Amino acid sequence: MPQLTSHLQLAAFALGTIGWILCTVSMGIVEWRVWHVDNTTVISSGIAWVGIWKVCFISYLYISPGYREQFCHKFSGYDSFIPHEIYAAQALLLIAMFMGLLGLAATIFALRNVYMGVTHKPLIAPFFLVGGFFYISAGVCVLIPVSWNFYSVTHNQSIAFPPSYYMPSSPAAQEAGAAIPVGIVAVILLLLSGTFSLSYRFPMTANTIMKS
Repeated sequence: MPQLTSHLQLAAFALGTIGWILCTVSMGIVEWRVWHVDNTTVISSGIAWVGIWKVCFISYLYISPGYREQFCHKFSGYDSFIPHEIYAAQALLLIAMFMGLLGLAATIFALRNVYMGVTHKPLIAPFFLVGGFFYISAGVCVLIPVSWNFYSVTHNQSIAFPPSYYMPSSPAAQEAGAAIPVGIVAVILLLLSGTFSLSYRFPMTANTIMKS
């Protein structure tokens, strides 16, 4: 029987790995929204970063002149003021990270069997299909919060921060932070990876028909 090949699926594994890493990176980046504020009494730089886990800004208020310090305030699960798109991002990115891991595991198992010369179809094709499903699901889970938060940024939507956050309820202006483009690239790579994985076709020969 001719040797099985899956070069496209190997590319899918590489793209999926990079996409999963970028998904994880975007989840940790605080710059989802960049707020520009007029009152610089506390937010000395006039810029605050709103992430999905916390809000940060530079302040000179409580330290010596000439020095600066970044203050961050983490969100709590009991904070009712947090908008739905931030809660959705927290949940969906965690799900995406888990699904991406499952996709990578399934693809690794299938590629191992291909390049070790295993010719039994049930040990290869279904795992590429499962991997592709998880990659695409992960991509969709990243796409939703990235699109939703980008929509909120473009419409300059406000957040009713309590006084303890030292943040205004609405910015003078806001723009998309670094996490948004990182998330977009992650979506593209994960969807491409899923498409490549799902495109696998086990070569049909007399031997493989008998074994399947």
